[in-house]
Amino acid sequence: MNVEELVRAALHEQAAEQPPSGPGLADRVLTVRRRRRTRRIASAAVAVAAVLTAVLGVPRLESGGHDVRPSGGVDHDRTVKADRPAKTHSAQSLPRTTIAAGNTVMAAYFTVKTDWQTERQGVRVRSYWLLDKKSGRYEKTTKWSWVAVAPGLKTAAVLEQHLPVRRIGLLDLASGKVERWFPVDHPVGGLAFSPDGTKLVATAYDKNPDHRTKEVGNDPVTPFDSRRTGFYVFDVASGHGTWAPVKVTPGMMGIPLNVRQDFAFSRDGKTVWGGQLSKPYMRFYDASGHRVAAPEGEKYRDWFVDAGLSPDGTRLAGDFAGEKWYTSSWLLDPHTGKHLAEIHGQQLLAWADDKSLIAWDLAKGDKDEFHSRLVLVTIGSDKEVPLSGFLKGSDGTEGRWTPVFARR
Repeated sequence: MNVEELVRAALHEQAAEQPPSGPGLADRVLTVRRRRRTRRIASAAVAVAAVLTAVLGVPRLESGGHDVRPSGGVDHDRTVKADRPAKTHSAQSLPRTTIAAGNTVMAAYFTVKTDWQTERQGVRVRSYWLLDKKSGRYEKTTKWSWVAVAPGLKTAAVLEQHLPVRRIGLLDLASGKVERWFPVDHPVGGLAFSPDGTKLVATAYDKNPDHRTKEVGNDPVTPFDSRRTGFYVFDVASGHGTWAPVKVTPGMMGIPLNVRQDFAFSRDGKTVWGGQLSKPYMRFYDASGHRVAAPEGEKYRDWFVDAGLSPDGTRLAGDFAGEKWYTSSWLLDPHTGKHLAEIHGQQLLAWADDKSLIAWDLAKGDKDEFHSRLVLVTIGSDKEVPLSGFLKGSDGTEGRWTPVFARR
């Protein structure tokens, strides 16, 4: 099946309202399709699926109470000790109590439902469950359209409903109150913290990136229209922010990039990256929006593989492998891009420590590639530790959820 056929298939799948598969970048139906194609053709299909179904002024800082800062100081150059037992709830889906492994915790998760406002036009709306550290339970909220959790789980950056919005909130997770607001001149629709939690990148759009158009009868979905305009980088402590305009560049088949394609920080915390359909598939920028070379260890990173570099920087999470096992993924040498090992896991989501990762995977012998659960997988081991219950299969969208991870 070529790329054009993948796009046509994705158009029909979009009408069936498949939900997202992982943390915000691709829909499960095309994620599965991606696993069965070559890496680069597949990445285009994943991006198209996200399009169809779904990732210089200085703003003022408005004070809203006492200073709330994320707990920083996460040293990503050191080896993370795997001395924390995993918190597993293999019967829970949706999760109700803490899921964690090693130095990583599921700080929140969300479900998505499309609010169809007309026969063809709608908006995908998220409902979040945020971890209450005191009770160890996930508590539901529909107040926020976007939540990014800082390392240490003390602070979250939030956006109100009806994207894009003109202010960013810093939420104290203990009190549940927004302690500060960052007003912006360019409306934003996505957020991500730097690895140490001291900076925040906000992706700007001039139209809601979660707007959806569906195929009705013989009238197909037409334009793939990304309205991303650039990004802000904020220093969380001072509230100082810089605006960086970034033009949308044409990609494969005239499609510029995903309708939602948010920026995120590289491991160095200085560089911002964004994925796209045309080469190079990862583009890196400084805080002013100027193109720069890939930082150390990230030249071969794929934007749709969430786990990225291991804490010690010696391994890079790669795409689906499916060679030694029915579902497995590659670990790469970050300096050469060559395969180092094949590890269990259908989709690698986050590193728990230097040798273990949290991933989506199927139960042994299960052939329904939509019916996955969170598992802990370890390099050199055939054993998987279930962390959550299973998502429902391809029979509908109910019971489907997306994890949001943070370093403890």
